[in-house]
Amino acid sequence: MKKLLFVIGLVACLGLSTNVYAYNFGDFRSETLTAKAWGALASGDIEAVLAYTNKNLELYGDQAKDMQKLLQAYPEGSNDDIFAYWALNDVATSLFIQGEAYRKADMKEEAEEAYKTLLDDYTYGQAWDVKGWFWKPAEAAREKLALLESGKSVDFGDYTSAFLATQAWKALKAEDTESVVTYADKVLELYQSQAVEMQDSLTEYPWESNEKIFSYWALNDVGTVLYIKGEALKKAGQTEEAVEIYKDLVDNYYYAQCWDPNGWFWKPAEVAQQALSDLEDL
Repeated sequence: MKKLLFVIGLVACLGLSTNVYAYNFGDFRSETLTAKAWGALASGDIEAVLAYTNKNLELYGDQAKDMQKLLQAYPEGSNDDIFAYWALNDVATSLFIQGEAYRKADMKEEAEEAYKTLLDDYTYGQAWDVKGWFWKPAEAAREKLALLESGKSVDFGDYTSAFLATQAWKALKAEDTESVVTYADKVLELYQSQAVEMQDSLTEYPWESNEKIFSYWALNDVGTVLYIKGEALKKAGQTEEAVEIYKDLVDNYYYAQCWDPNGWFWKPAEVAQQALSDLEDL
């Protein structure tokens, strides 16, 4: 006990904050700090988000700006070519995460400042998605700013198809047709091409295992949000538009499957076919 009090007293005498010891920065690499910031955002710990993102800015902000100055467009080429701009990528991603943390905490001005700093100083940073591609934090930040300024309540979260599909389900339950359309269209914008590739690779529904079915995640989520969109339009009395969406699902994403939280997969296209039949009988 005396030893603990001595350490606390020493820290106070040196003018150090005990908060310094509250966070584990790991090896202090930018990718480590970014990963920790994502984790803190997921758990809703805004103080941890700020600790990790600000540390990234402190350590790598200048290098990131130097990399930004070398560019006039987003780097292209192989993954290694894009990863070569590691500081720019991780700082840009950290600022996006920081903006998201502020936004979720209803700190609008701080969120706008983080997004604008990203747009002004680290525009060409790219973030790696573990599913196998890069996305652009600045473009996402621009969209977030527009939403903040419009006052709309839609939340694209981390822009994953799973998150957006979940938001679409919630909007359908709330009978918020406009938000359903917004979420569904965002999934199509981001993941349609991958869903089409997955559909074209199949001649029957994947069935071997849950893991195998989940591997067609883009197809599954695109098919699911099209079904949700069709349902929302039908409930809103927009029958012709609903028919168009159901047909798109059946014609182009037939092998999509949707996971039911009770423990099984169901087939959106087959349900859409029944909905089309019911509408034709009206």
